[in-house]
Amino acid sequence: MAENKLPFAQGALIHRPPTFSGINYQFWKIRMKIFIESIDQEIWDAIINGPYTPKHIVANVQVDKPWT
Repeated sequence: MAENKLPFAQGALIHRPPTFSGINYQFWKIRMKIFIESIDQEIWDAIINGPYTPKHIVANVQVDKPWT
């Protein structure tokens, strides 16, 4: 039987994250990023920036800083 040389085990699914087969990490990484962003952009922001929102103090009140 022919061996499957594709970098992914199954087609694109909208309810399940892409599985990593051990090869072609860069391709899987892009697909995983797109999958997570499709669920919620704030989840991807938490992965990149950490779970905490940066804050600064204005007139003794903490105000959220923009990510940029």
